[in-house]
Amino acid sequence: MPRILLIEDEELIRTMVALNLRRQGFEVDAFDRAEAMVDKAANGGYDLILLDIMLPGISGPEGLKRLRRQGVTTPVIMLTAVKDVSTKIDVLNLGADDYLAKPFDLGELTARVRALLRRSQAVAAPDTKEGQP
Repeated sequence: MPRILLIEDEELIRTMVALNLRRQGFEVDAFDRAEAMVDKAANGGYDLILLDIMLPGISGPEGLKRLRRQGVTTPVIMLTAVKDVSTKIDVLNLGADDYLAKPFDLGELTARVRALLRRSQAVAAPDTKEGQP
């Protein structure tokens, strides 16, 4: 079962996203602050991180920078109410793998999660066809 780390400070969104993903068969750990994410992501064995941009304390982009500096390569989808192109460019350049603006459809979020997990697993899995008879 894929493990997802969700960092979202808005309780209703956090609850709805976590519930939806759990119903889809994902294991979800949800927190409201990026401080919790940095240690958990480095040591938690997560397959994907959903990270809000505007968080109290450490912002989403700052948390993402810290993760990437620590060598954490877990795929990250940024969630935000900020819709300007420069913010998208900034977080993608910091190492985010995808970006989804609020309000978003839970079905679209789930589809993006599945697509990113497929891509990351395909990259992680060695090509076993080569060299076989």
